[in-house]
Amino acid sequence: QVQLVESGGGLVQAGGSLTLSCAASRSRFSIYAMAWYRQAPGKEREWVATITSGGSTTYAGSVKGRFTGSRDNARNTVSLQMNSLKPEETAVYYCHDFQNWGQGTQVTVSS
Repeated sequence: QVQLVESGGGLVQAGGSLTLSCAASRSRFSIYAMAWYRQAPGKEREWVATITSGGSTTYAGSVKGRFTGSRDNARNTVSLQMNSLKPEETAVYYCHDFQNWGQGTQVTVSS
């Protein structure tokens, strides 16, 4: 069974930075695209970024230029570097391999 485990969430002031990581327990990790989503209280889960198997990235317009996704296929991990965080980006952030979801990691941005 595939497991995705996120880490790196926490409390940060507005304008601050955090780096999230997701460790995947699956074989042939390198062939899978990975994505980050987030869900704020009372809102639907929304897509944040996709990292393709080749390492290319696409971002939601609201985070483009501030968030950077990457992957380390040797370690079966993907990361999301988040800069200039805003209070409205307080949410649970999830890792997704287009089949499975992680349990999420809480990011709280204080104003």
